Amino acid sequence: MSRTATALYVVAMVVVIVGADFLFLRGRFWERLAVNIAIVCVFGVFYLLVLRRR
Repeated sequence: MSRTATALYVVAMVVVIVGADFLFLRGRFWERLAVNIAIVCVFGVFYLLVLRRR
């Protein structure tokens, strides 16, 4: 995976996290933390299983 593709992947992950925070999780610290960790884990698993093999 090239540096540009990796940067776009990280930007997409940040956009999903910030979007979820602003749309659904304002003022809920523990729920926000749990969802953010889950999103990072999902992106990490997707990267390891799909994108790293290319």
